[in-house]
Amino acid sequence: MSFPRCALLWARLPPGRQPGPRAAICSALRAHTGPFPGTLGRVPAVACASSSASGGSKSPNTSLFVPLTVKPQGRSADGDVGAELTRPLDKNEVKKILDKFYKRKEIQKLSADYGLDARLFHQAFISFRNYIMQSHSLDVDIHIILNDICFSAAHVDDLFPFFLRHAKQIFPVLECKDDLRKISDLRIPPNWYPEARVLQRKIIFHSGPTNSGKTYHAIQKYLSAKSGVYCGPLKLLAHEIFEKSNAAGVPCDLVTGEERVTVEPDGKQAAHVACTVEMCSVTTPYEVAVIDEIQMIKDPARGWAWTRALLGLCAEEIHLCGESAAIDLVTELMYTTGEDVEVRTYKRLTPIFVLDHALESLDNLRPGDCIVCFSKNDIYSVSRQIEIRGLESAVIYGSLPPGTKLAQARKFNDPGDPCKILVATDAVGMGLNLSIRRIIFYSLMKPSINEKGEKEIEPITTSQALQIAGRAGRFSSKFKEGEVTTMNREDLSLLKEILNRPVDPIKAAGLHPTAEQIEMFAYHLPDTTLSNLIDIFVDFSQVDGQYFVCNMDDFKFSAELIQHIPLSLRVRYVFCTAPINKKQPFVCSSLLQFARQYSRNEPLTFSWLRRYIKWPLLPPKNIKDLMDLEAVHDVLDLYLWLSYRFIDMFPDASLVRDLQKQLDGIIQDGVHNITKLIKISEAHKLLNLQNSSAESQSRLSGIVKSRTRRNHGTKALGSKAAEPLGSGAGEKSLASRLVQQGLLTADMLKQLEREWMTQQTEHGKGRTESGTSLKGTRRKKKEPDSD
Repeated sequence: MSFPRCALLWARLPPGRQPGPRAAICSALRAHTGPFPGTLGRVPAVACASSSASGGSKSPNTSLFVPLTVKPQGRSADGDVGAELTRPLDKNEVKKILDKFYKRKEIQKLSADYGLDARLFHQAFISFRNYIMQSHSLDVDIHIILNDICFSAAHVDDLFPFFLRHAKQIFPVLECKDDLRKISDLRIPPNWYPEARVLQRKIIFHSGPTNSGKTYHAIQKYLSAKSGVYCGPLKLLAHEIFEKSNAAGVPCDLVTGEERVTVEPDGKQAAHVACTVEMCSVTTPYEVAVIDEIQMIKDPARGWAWTRALLGLCAEEIHLCGESAAIDLVTELMYTTGEDVEVRTYKRLTPIFVLDHALESLDNLRPGDCIVCFSKNDIYSVSRQIEIRGLESAVIYGSLPPGTKLAQARKFNDPGDPCKILVATDAVGMGLNLSIRRIIFYSLMKPSINEKGEKEIEPITTSQALQIAGRAGRFSSKFKEGEVTTMNREDLSLLKEILNRPVDPIKAAGLHPTAEQIEMFAYHLPDTTLSNLIDIFVDFSQVDGQYFVCNMDDFKFSAELIQHIPLSLRVRYVFCTAPINKKQPFVCSSLLQFARQYSRNEPLTFSWLRRYIKWPLLPPKNIKDLMDLEAVHDVLDLYLWLSYRFIDMFPDASLVRDLQKQLDGIIQDGVHNITKLIKISEAHKLLNLQNSSAESQSRLSGIVKSRTRRNHGTKALGSKAAEPLGSGAGEKSLASRLVQQGLLTADMLKQLEREWMTQQTEHGKGRTESGTSLKGTRRKKKEPDSD
């Protein structure tokens, strides 16, 4: 080996590993050429680790640390420098050294001091060992230390700095835990809103039960102010205030996630705005702000929006409307901002009574009754039973478009309309003015998502029961007193118990990480997925007892859905905050498709969207069709929501809004005929079950006969096992068995047969005319110029 080559190899060794003249050669060469490639930017591993050792009061949940892959080194262009300076390593000897290193209690304890618990230590060691054993050539420093250990010139513990360096490569969180804790420190949220802290705001809490006039008094102050903002929990409520304000001669704009409406002819912003609470501006100054349903500050998913509005709105007066359960928490939060809270208490304007008897049968329904269900299946079942009794009902549930909900509410409220019964979910609890005499709880069990994101089915809370029950006998309706009861007798005592319980005080307000905080996290952890970033953020976050971090399962669901699509972090964050129903496959696949189009820089035009949803659509023929149309409506909502965030890529918002209005009309017609759709769906289900039963019976019979033939001439099986199916009870049709069991009467069977024959006749005619058979959501044949 030439002297310059030897000197270069020698100089590449880190300081402290250069004995005798090697150090002098190294110093001379460094003075002439600067740092060598092998040591560029390196800091002694132990010194580096000490600065990032675990700190803070809360130990991180290391199960969230997803290891990155560190590929073994291939053959170096310079050759194996370590082998040239020492000798090639014996991999069997190296493996023994590594196993000995892993078993050392001192090493495990030292690793724990640097944040490597038993799980991380094991994962890091496996990766480290694979890296050492599979690399064709190692860095010269680690090659030499392994060689020295083989010859007992160094101790096995000397591997620790190299092991720790590798551990930080696969778990980058270890390197920056202190920085991540500072970024995710959520202990002083008032400081996030400096513009609001400059003001000395007046906080007025309007407290009272449903239908006590608390919101009315707050809105009067809003309308009389020079400028104001109304923050509501629902688009329907924002629309209502928008219309009320303009009708009262106070120009008011509307801002929701999917809609922007300005009333000034030149497009200039009006002094008043009605918005959903997530959309309120915390930088625009107002004279009066109204935050409705302030008790939702505790909501596990959306509570952060109320916290943001309460702490951040720049208004001289802030009027809060809601339950008394939120008074103490609001007072405590305002104490931290140096602002006092004035509480104004209201009583219900009309009396309400809990009846001593349950409804027990739908035969006992009266005009003005509202049956509250907590599932769509119950909605369908009850609506069908009401129709069988010759009555007409309106239907309202959460996934219906706002226009359809309002149309059903108008139908129910219209004295001249024959529809006098309402079947609804707890969607009637807020946002709709309904003329209800009696609330009937069909059940008291409601599915919910807890703070951990787990689904639970529990009795409704006192707050929920009061909110729903309070819709009966409203002051503005023709019924001057309200009644509340249950469908089943055994539920009545539980309802009384729930309504008599005191409402638990709200203890904490929701918080949510901002896009800026997530970007800072991503800067420190660039190779971590967005979903994993959120998990780590929530785990590292520090909040005091007055706050909690909102559940982010929906955000993570969207993040995982579009993870493979190349998007910038900021764009990815916006897509993940888009409100979607993850139970709707078509909506989820649409989010994926929209993100994919965006990543290809292909604008989502009106023509493209029409093709995507297969417009035009026909009215629904059964319940599945209706649900498909609701999903399409949600997809159009998603488009509109994104159009206000990415104007260039979603350019046709006005055309899509017109399309959505047409679809809303189609859905309204479907809901108007919902009992017919339910009947058809039930007939389909019954016949499908019957056909399925016959097919299964035939298939099983064929299998047994086949086995019998195969076993012919051999030792016979047991007589019962060898006997083919097709005799006895198995021979009866499903309809016959249902009649026998008393679940289906002969008259009901005849009615189903008549309906089925009628539908088949209509279906045959339609197929003859169109030349095609439609499945799922019925769609018209596409016209050549439809796009």
